[in-house]
Amino acid sequence: MRAHQDPDLLRAFAAEVRARRDAAHLSQEALAFQCGLNRTFIAKLELGQTSPSLTTLFRLAEGLEASPGELVDATALRLRKERAASRRRAA
Repeated sequence: MRAHQDPDLLRAFAAEVRARRDAAHLSQEALAFQCGLNRTFIAKLELGQTSPSLTTLFRLAEGLEASPGELVDATALRLRKERAASRRRAA
C-alpha cells in the first residue's frame, strides 16, 4: 500500500464492495468475470490492500449493478460511521 493512501478509506471501500457482492450472491470470481478484472484483484480490494483506478471503479459499479456515485457515497458513509465509532472508543 502506498504511503499516501488512507487505510480507513480502503477498509470502508473494501467493506462496501464485499457487502454488495455478497448481497448479489456473487463469488469474487463471478464479480471479476462480470467486470473484466482478475479475481485476485477483487480479493485485494476486499482486503483493503489496493484501491481502484477511476476506470476500475466504473467497471466495479457496473458489475455490482450500481452507479459509481452510489459506491462512493456508500463508502463515504461507512468511513464517517467508522471514524465516529473510533472516536467514541477512544473517548
